Amino acid sequence: MIRNAIQRFMYGRYGNDQLNVFLIGLYLVLYLLFLLTRFVLFDWLCLVLIFVTLFRLFSRNLTQRRAENARFMRAAGPVIHWFRLQRTIRRDKEHRYFKCPNCGQQLRVPRGKGKITVTCRGCGASFQEKS
Repeated sequence: MIRNAIQRFMYGRYGNDQLNVFLIGLYLVLYLLFLLTRFVLFDWLCLVLIFVTLFRLFSRNLTQRRAENARFMRAAGPVIHWFRLQRTIRRDKEHRYFKCPNCGQQLRVPRGKGKITVTCRGCGASFQEKS
């Protein structure tokens, strides 16, 4: 019954997205800094961040909120992609990862095959690497 009430309340509202998750994370960091330093500016910034996050969460202007999130993802997308790639490289013990010297595309080759010739699927360039 409560779940239905929350669903009815949120109908037509924007909800959560990547920008809101980032704002909540930034809020937590600033609040921790406030607790450690008791610097009042951090407290005010936390308050502003919570209001902005709640405003975006309950907003009915879906096109504006999507545009804001798209701008955020254009700015933060490469950083997010880099962190995910680093996590994948660290977890993958069966492959080595190389960047094509010609076009910069990430290439994956089996580990432990000695010196091999790697051919880029994107541009066709070939180079030798130790796997």
